[in-house]
Amino acid sequence: MRCIKGGVSMRKSRNIVRTGKKVRLGADVISVNILAYVVVGAFAIVCLVPFYLIIVASFTPETSLIKNGYPIFPTGEFSLESYGLCLKNPVQILWAYGTTMGVTLAGTCLAVIMSTMTGYVLSRKDFPWRNKFAFFFFFTTLFSGGLVPTYMLCIRYLHFKNNYLALILPMMFSVWNMIIAKSFMAGIPDSISESAKMDGASDFLIYVRLILPLSKPLIATLGLFSALAYWNDWYNSMLYITDEEKFMLQYYLQRMLGSAEAMRLVAEKSGMPITTVPLESMKMAMTVIATGPIVLLYPFVQRYFVKGMTIGAVKG
Repeated sequence: MRCIKGGVSMRKSRNIVRTGKKVRLGADVISVNILAYVVVGAFAIVCLVPFYLIIVASFTPETSLIKNGYPIFPTGEFSLESYGLCLKNPVQILWAYGTTMGVTLAGTCLAVIMSTMTGYVLSRKDFPWRNKFAFFFFFTTLFSGGLVPTYMLCIRYLHFKNNYLALILPMMFSVWNMIIAKSFMAGIPDSISESAKMDGASDFLIYVRLILPLSKPLIATLGLFSALAYWNDWYNSMLYITDEEKFMLQYYLQRMLGSAEAMRLVAEKSGMPITTVPLESMKMAMTVIATGPIVLLYPFVQRYFVKGMTIGAVKG
């Protein structure tokens, strides 16, 4: 009788009750789920509000922004002047978009290949120098050679002036991405590689046929990190690119905004009459133009991104 009573009490104390094929959640589990959805939803709203304000401000006239500030809700006033100025030279914008997309695609593919290959080698327990190489990679993150030596190396010896390689190679390898890849691949069972070796497969074939298919979450995570880094890069364009047809989108928009600010400043100092340039709404329009395409990338890799970060951060 005690065993029967104990079993009944244990069933009652469970949070999940099974009735046939259906699963009924307990009240405490439902409460926790509701609270979690509310907190996550509130956090998502907080993250989306700034971008919403940017979109609304980009369609608001400059005079209204100066007088009333950034509106929370769209006002009756509507203006496309800022977008008209940003897209005044559509051919140049398209060139910048094409350059940015090409560099982002090529750089992301190379960065993922480099990070996953290095992480796979360093995660192999039969590689005797893996700890030494890992320390060497980590040691390089403590300091850098500086701007002047790097610039002289790229311009004088590597001839990267007005070369697309100057936009790809400096950001192709990241120690942080390599550490994520190493941690993720260390969780893949060694028996998979050992069984493939017994069948005569080479290390590269194991990496291509077995390791990469099992590392889809990792590839999505590293791809998203690398794509964001390449898309938002303007520094390398400023250093190594003078040909306007090879400007990255971020650098092209920054130059446009800098020219508008300089024009208005000169007019104010000299007292010359000049048409009002909508700098504030222009900044918002540039943000929308620059971030719009890359924002669409995240929904496609969301589930892999979360899984890759979780598995890569847990040591089994």
